[in-house]
Amino acid sequence: MTNQGSSTRYSDRDIPKISLHNFDARVDEITAQLVHAAETDGFFSIIDTGISLDEIEAMFAQSEAFFTLSDSVKRNVPWSPRNVGWEKNGQVRPSTGTPDMKESYQLQFGSNMEGMWIDDPSLPEFKSITKQFMHHLQQVSEKLMLCFARGLGMPDDVFIKAHDASKADCQTVLRLLHYPAVEQNSLVPKGYFRAGAHADWDLLTLLFQRPGQSGLEICPGREVVTEFGIGDTWTKIEFEPGDIVCNIGDLLMSWSDDRFKSTFHRVVPPVDKEHDCWGDRYSMAFFNQPCSSATIQGPLKKYPVVTGEEFNRNAMNRNFAALKAKKEAMEASKHGLLTTVSV
Repeated sequence: MTNQGSSTRYSDRDIPKISLHNFDARVDEITAQLVHAAETDGFFSIIDTGISLDEIEAMFAQSEAFFTLSDSVKRNVPWSPRNVGWEKNGQVRPSTGTPDMKESYQLQFGSNMEGMWIDDPSLPEFKSITKQFMHHLQQVSEKLMLCFARGLGMPDDVFIKAHDASKADCQTVLRLLHYPAVEQNSLVPKGYFRAGAHADWDLLTLLFQRPGQSGLEICPGREVVTEFGIGDTWTKIEFEPGDIVCNIGDLLMSWSDDRFKSTFHRVVPPVDKEHDCWGDRYSMAFFNQPCSSATIQGPLKKYPVVTGEEFNRNAMNRNFAALKAKKEAMEASKHGLLTTVSV
């Protein structure tokens, strides 16, 4: 395989590992650690969460079982603009202008999931196991939300109420992801990424990846949430068994008046035949998205008040505008025109 990343600059960064053990007694200490991580690279891992390795592996098994189903069966739960359902090679990043090489299944708590669960005959127990896993992730997320609220001097429950999983308009998503295997001797096309560089739109993402299934990289550098600019130095992120790697999303960056950083990240294709993951790669991401009716504004009021629905729509519009500009620049490049675009 040709090494597309030969000109990429890499550096080591200290990604904090934060224990939630004895949370109630250590909440101030944990809050200080989380705030420091959020103010720097915006990425950290958490341990001692109460979610066992066995539970994580059981959910990965359900994910694999879903993606093993035929495409004709998975089409019974097609992706919809409500951000639920199955999609394949359908997500295009403004950073690349080409589709990510993956398939995913988006799952929510609220009314958007009506008719969007894979049926029991196709995958028995999938719904019950997945919903239990999602509720456990919600409990962990709420501990982190409390800490970030305190760090910003806001009421303890401000983020928790805005992401209430019991509400019908809850938009939080568990996304199951499958990246297909790559042939070691194949020539990967220019611009190929398993997932192109992007920042998440949500408050906070909890990510699960199996050890040895490499590819995740981060690139800090954004200063304001409305820009697509990124730094120029990447860091590879490795996982240990049971790790939950977390990153700040655009919503928390905005809600903190840009104090906390939502960092660009990507999943690169394998290059190193001895160390990279060439086989099928699976990951799971829990995106804490606000309820549609939630009211959002930071303590300094840097940005106007918006609802959760408006914030997501604005984020999508920025993304589509950047994608359009990227495609126009790519088309102009084909015709030898000089175009400048920032994504």
